Amino acid sequence: MPTVAVVTGSLGMIGAEAALFYGKASTIVVGVDNDLRRYFFGPEASTLTTLEALKAALGKRYRHHHIDIRDCAAIKKVFNHYGNDIELIIHAAAQPSHDWAGQEPVTDFSINATGTLNLLEAMREYCPDAVFILMSTNKVYGDNPNRLPLIEEETRWSVERSHPYARGIPEEMSIDCCLHSLFGVSKTAGDLAAQEYARYFGCKTGIFRAGVVSGPRQLGAQLHGFLSYLIKCAVTGTPYCILGYKGKQVRDIIHAADVIAALDAFSRAPRRGEVYNLGGGQRCNISVLEAIRLVEDITETRMHVEYSDTPRRGDHIWYVSDVTKLETHFPGWIRTYPDVRSIAEEVYAAIRDRWAR
Repeated sequence: MPTVAVVTGSLGMIGAEAALFYGKASTIVVGVDNDLRRYFFGPEASTLTTLEALKAALGKRYRHHHIDIRDCAAIKKVFNHYGNDIELIIHAAAQPSHDWAGQEPVTDFSINATGTLNLLEAMREYCPDAVFILMSTNKVYGDNPNRLPLIEEETRWSVERSHPYARGIPEEMSIDCCLHSLFGVSKTAGDLAAQEYARYFGCKTGIFRAGVVSGPRQLGAQLHGFLSYLIKCAVTGTPYCILGYKGKQVRDIIHAADVIAALDAFSRAPRRGEVYNLGGGQRCNISVLEAIRLVEDITETRMHVEYSDTPRRGDHIWYVSDVTKLETHFPGWIRTYPDVRSIAEEVYAAIRDRWAR
């Protein structure tokens, strides 16, 4: 285990999962988070309660820095303090919403692109031998997946079984000449920068392009956290609006704990500049319609569902990750959540308890 690990976005779902994983293994976790999620999605999305939970669970092994990753000087000050003791950086801080980015493109880009560059430079200057892991997104592929030969079925879209991508989207899919959404553009910039720091400077960077990541720590909001927000709507009686594609658009879902297991596998045997698609794959994906029915079954609640013909710009109609490359490079990585239901049940238990307080 690393002596010191820097985790950005340490109060978010993936960041908190990483902090707990490494902190419980006696690593000093340097958390960087300034609760911008509250600014993005409102008071209910604030992550400050997570800060108290991390302090309680990890004590002095968790050291929090209320810093904006856009503040280059502040980031360098933290890195300078720990220097070469930093052996691992998990960069999970981001403006995470496809839709929100269109409201403030400059804010979105400065966080996802410039913020990532600040961290890469701090690593290169103060701890060049550290492993740097970037949580990227499947949105770097833009709407290219929508150009696949899609078949409409009763509850979902699927890809023609004879097509080489029928088992999922591989890393070889082009990220060019398509509609990304502004969020997709800013994340692509950070993604490419992390790759370039490996190829140009020789840094130990790894890039993980995730689909929908979920788990009990996620504070789902309308603009981010699909499964968590859907369950929250069921629990609170809030109407849920399906946006286009008849609700048959398919989402690839993976539990945050399985994400951290993949990142840890990479950190132990890093491959410089490698890109990995990370998600539920063939075993763990679901359409919006199927997810609504699943949540209704788990919660024993009839949801109030609305429909809009207008889809989100650049949204994926069908996205399933092909995780063959990741499984081949790291055969010890084993997902512990076999299907969407197992994830949804855990998320439901957490949201039910949270709203019962």
